[in-house]
Amino acid sequence: MPQPVISVRDLVKTYGKVEAVRGIDLEVRSGEIFGFLGPNGAGKSTTISILCTLIRPTSGVAQVAGIDVLKDPSAVRARIGLVFQDPSLDGQLTGRENLDFHAYLYGLPASTRKQRIDDALSIVELTDRADSTVLTYSGGMRRRLEIARGILHYPQVLFLDEPTLGLDPQTRNKIWDYLHSVRTREHITIFMTTHYMDEAEFCDRIAIIDQGKIVALGTPSELKTKVGGDVVTITTPDTAFASEEIRRVMQLEATQVDGTLLVEVPDSASFMPRLFSELSVPITAVSARRPSLDDVFLKLTGRAIREQGNTSLDTMRNMGRIWGAGRR
Repeated sequence: MPQPVISVRDLVKTYGKVEAVRGIDLEVRSGEIFGFLGPNGAGKSTTISILCTLIRPTSGVAQVAGIDVLKDPSAVRARIGLVFQDPSLDGQLTGRENLDFHAYLYGLPASTRKQRIDDALSIVELTDRADSTVLTYSGGMRRRLEIARGILHYPQVLFLDEPTLGLDPQTRNKIWDYLHSVRTREHITIFMTTHYMDEAEFCDRIAIIDQGKIVALGTPSELKTKVGGDVVTITTPDTAFASEEIRRVMQLEATQVDGTLLVEVPDSASFMPRLFSELSVPITAVSARRPSLDDVFLKLTGRAIREQGNTSLDTMRNMGRIWGAGRR
């Protein structure tokens, strides 16, 4: 069996008495798109920062591309690409100049630098805007340029933190077209976070982390089996009373989300008539559907995933200091 490109064993990170990561085990296979999902404070960003050599673990072992992140962080950095939430491009430079600077930092020889830049710009369809300043780029174009920069040095692993945050659905779809193209063309492993559950469906496998521990890991289809049957969404004038009545009369647990109640049932078709006949609270709306990854996330963590806070700017600043120190 081939060696995993990312391997984590009993990883722990503490800050004083706070356990941010509590002994997680994880393997990521070469060439897969791996999703890492978790609510704020779950340990997701801490784990990724350890893998990217931005912070040191308290204990445990983490290897990227077969290299221990503590024993040879410089070698790890040379083999990974990073695209974090917050933009880190120089708006005063052109797209090509941004890539050329990045290529210089990674020590790409001048003889191959231009071809690498041309190839990366072509992949993300920015060749015609290569010599325009980044200040004139749209949000989607800047994101595509960040991806081009991340793959410029042919990394074995590309880390993406919320790669399409704040983009419109059409641009998000185009970004994913580029990512699939990059993975196929450059044989890159992609390790990503996202709070868009429809995006998580693109992942080959997903790990859900909560309170510093991985609570589930599998393909999207495998994870959905953790939610049995159908999911019924109920809207009533009094969700608290309706929830209690569903528990008392029907022996079912209802979860309150955004002013509605979610109930897992084996068969929604047989449950609906009971709902209208046995619930004394008026029902203003009801619908049924198959389980989604949102439902899995809610079931396992007890809360719906929300937009993550903008925490990666400090990470990017730290990255710049660490990378710079590593090259001196």
